[in-house]
Amino acid sequence: MKARRSTNRTIDDTDCDIIQLLQKDGRVTNIEIARKLGVSEATVRARMKRLIDEEIIQIVAVSNPIKLGFKVTGSIKIRVDIKKMDAVIRELKQIEALWFIVQMTSGTGIYTEFVVRSMEELNELIMQNINPIDGVLDTETNLIMKFIKRRYDWGTALD
Repeated sequence: MKARRSTNRTIDDTDCDIIQLLQKDGRVTNIEIARKLGVSEATVRARMKRLIDEEIIQIVAVSNPIKLGFKVTGSIKIRVDIKKMDAVIRELKQIEALWFIVQMTSGTGIYTEFVVRSMEELNELIMQNINPIDGVLDTETNLIMKFIKRRYDWGTALD
């Protein structure tokens, strides 16, 4: 079996096949994965535990926040004083409405995605939770009007 390097983890063809099956249907059982791949269920169980423990995969129900009552969803780009980046990131991680946070290549940019129930909650998120953080220079908010394409079955870059 050929081993492939991910950014800092080693995964092989079987791991990639497990990931692809889960991307198509996160409810597929270990027994079904084992049958499709021709390996034992214990092998699948052990590999899934390692993939989850090493944060290579995460098994969750992907939902549509708008259909769940979150009337306002979107992104916030945050420009940060580079000297205070780590402290700002620590603070942002504590904000529940932010479900996605990444540092961008711009060096002083953080990109976040949020879900809130109303414009009032969005105002609170920006004005009371994000802007007061020491090191935040400014924010740019974009609202999602409609989901056009959302897919999570992109496979692995190691295929």
